[in-house]
Amino acid sequence: MTQKVKAALLVLSGGMDSVTMLYEFRNEIALAVNFHYGSNHNERETECARYHCGKLGIELLELNLEFMGEYFHSSLLDGPEAVPEGHYTDDNMRSTVVPFRNGIMLSVAAGIAESNGLNKLLIANHSGDHAIYPDCRRPFIDAMAQAIQQGTYEDIRLEAPYCSLSKSEIAAKGKILGIDYSKTYSCYRGQKNHCGTCGTCVERKEALRDAGIDDTTVYEN
Repeated sequence: MTQKVKAALLVLSGGMDSVTMLYEFRNEIALAVNFHYGSNHNERETECARYHCGKLGIELLELNLEFMGEYFHSSLLDGPEAVPEGHYTDDNMRSTVVPFRNGIMLSVAAGIAESNGLNKLLIANHSGDHAIYPDCRRPFIDAMAQAIQQGTYEDIRLEAPYCSLSKSEIAAKGKILGIDYSKTYSCYRGQKNHCGTCGTCVERKEALRDAGIDDTTVYEN
């Protein structure tokens, strides 16, 4: 039986969703890319990305996009105290939008993929993101997919397998895959312990609960 050639690149943050995708599609992923863009939680997420890539033997490329932290406006870039409390569906969570973040990252990732002879990009956006993040919605993904395919000689395909799934459904996948979610990071405030009250912390709690996973995350609240 011929072994399947690994030909995919995954945009990997180190959060629950992209780590789950790393495990589910590990037999296809040749390279994972983690972006440093100056967010409050970048460094803690990156530590998790390194851990899981090391465990699976997948190469991790860390790229610096810190100009975003310098020139873009978002509460994710303005320090822990700028991040609001609430759920993703709350209007105040719009302050966490980093303008066109996924567009920039996917453009860079497409160039990295083509430079490494890879023909597929994977991104782990999910349905819970749709409420406030325009660059996580299906129309955006479809438009970027067309642009990337048209703009590369390798006709690189962008795929978002979790786009219609909830975070709870993703966590359920992770439970089957045996993922240790204590080695993932979600909090938008980026401190040692998860705050427990920002949108990603609230959603993390809900997802682990719904999937029947023992939540060993240390929360401040």
